[in-house]
Formats: sequence, C-alpha cells, structure tokens
Amino acid sequence: MPVTASRATLARVRELEIARRLPADGCSLDDARRYTGGLARHHYENFRVASWLLPRRFHQAFYDVYSYCRWADDLGDEVGDAAASLELLDWWERELDRALVRQARHPVFIALAETIADFGLPAEPFRDLLRAFRQDQTVRCYADWEGLLDYCRYSASPVGRLVLAMGGYRDPERTRLSDLTCTALQLANCWQDVARDYAKGRIYIPLDLLSSRGLSEQDIGAGRFDHRYRELMRDLVARTRRLFEGGLPLAERVSPEWRIDIELFSRGGMAVIDAIEAAGYDTLTRRPVVRRSTQMRLLGRALAGRWLGGGAGRSERAA
Repeated sequence: MPVTASRATLARVRELEIARRLPADGCSLDDARRYTGGLARHHYENFRVASWLLPRRFHQAFYDVYSYCRWADDLGDEVGDAAASLELLDWWERELDRALVRQARHPVFIALAETIADFGLPAEPFRDLLRAFRQDQTVRCYADWEGLLDYCRYSASPVGRLVLAMGGYRDPERTRLSDLTCTALQLANCWQDVARDYAKGRIYIPLDLLSSRGLSEQDIGAGRFDHRYRELMRDLVARTRRLFEGGLPLAERVSPEWRIDIELFSRGGMAVIDAIEAAGYDTLTRRPVVRRSTQMRLLGRALAGRWLGGGAGRSERAA
C-alpha cells in the first residue's frame, strides 16, 4: 500500500464540492473549525446536522463528525471510479490514524482530533464507516435481507454510536436501540432512492425479495412500476417501520437535552416511509419527499412533548 494516494487520485478531490474553500493542510484549529462548521451548515441544503435545539456545546462536535462522514461518503460516491475511490478511502483512513495520535494535517482531522479527545470518541465507528464505503465500490447488490442488514451495521450504525458517545452513553441497550434507528434511517433512504441508486450501479433491495415478487434487476432499470413492485415496497416499508418502532424507546432513555433531537431523527425517518406510502409505493418513477409542513408538524410535536413531559423518562447515564 502506498504511503500517500497518487497525485492523480488526490487531484480528483479538488473536483468535489466538499473541497471548496478548504484551508491548507496544517491550518489553525480555528480555520479548521470554520471549515467543518460551514460544510455542515451548507453542504447538501436539505441536511441539518445539529438541531438548533441541541445545546450549543455539542454543535462543533457534530460539525466535525459530520464533515468526516461527508468527506468519506463523497470519496466513495462522487469520484466516479472505484479504484480511485478505494485509494482515496485508504488515504482518508491514514489521515484518521494521524488524527488519533494528534498528528493531524488535513483540516477536517485537525478539527476532529479535538472532538475525539474532548468527548473520548472511539475509533471503531470511524473505521466501520470506511468499511461500508469500500464495500460500495465492490458490492452492487445484496442476496438477502440479512446481508443488507450486515451492510447497515457498517454504513449506518456507526453514526448513531458516535452520537451516543458524545452524550456519554456507551451501554449495550442504548446502543442496540440506536442501531435499530440508524438501520431504519438507512433503509428508508434506500427505498426513497431506488432509482437514484440504480443509476449509480447499486441495488439495495435484496435480490431474493425482488425475485419473490417476480421482478428482476432489469425491471428496476426500466422503471417498471406495477402491482408487483407496489407489494414489494409495501413489505420493505413494513419491515423498516418495525425497526423504527423498535428504536423509539431510545428517546426516553437519554437526558432531556438529547431527547428531542433523537426523537426527531426517528420521526423524520418514519415520515419518509409515510411519504412512500402516500405515493402508492412508487419510488421508481418519482422520489417521495417529506413536505415542509410535515417537518414543521414533527418539530411542533417534539417541542410539545418536551414542554409537557418535562424531564420525565429514564435519563440516567451508563457508567
């Protein structure tokens, strides 16, 4: 394995949106934090990384973790060449290694190194995410439901585990509930983006479930929406809803300052599958989205729950 990524491969990074306004390697901590904050607040405008309801002391940590994930995701998804993406993901992990020993050079890792130290974040979730992004370069579909859930173990669950660690939670039960929620969020996005993912050469619908409805990969590529696809998506949405419902108790097992954001993650994901249902399960010829009015209703519901419920619920921290 080369010590650094090739110049040609690194040059691809400069073409990505994430690299705009990127400070030079070895920049100051303040410059690094300004960059990660800006990236988190403005990159992909429909993603709000840190709710304004979350205590301000956690915002920078969210920005730094988000920036790590955003870069890794784009290195895996936006380069357009699997070999180059794998090389860049190896480079990104080497930069992570440097950050873990406080020798960070890249601006994202200069900021992230402080967050890792301040909150005692574990290294494993960061590495697990890279495993998932590497897997995306070599695996284009999954044979069965169990294989897809195993992929979510690396592509989705690590984010929730990092969020829990920021709040001081590391116990098995909260981790289990977080994994259910994050897996459901990942799957909801997969069902919403079936057509988009196919355009990238990926199918996340398990092949055995696809064939059980008399469908093939070619039907997905042709955007062939009919009763077979409707019933397939109905099944996938029902499975995903059960995962969301299984993870919902997590919101009552964290401190009040975290509760509303965690509940909004779950409710927002459930709103995505509600939108899929409302569209008649057609995610081949359209992309169901959550209306802004629905988002505001969810926010109002969560706020009302906080004001009416106060500090009730089990919010003790794990030892």
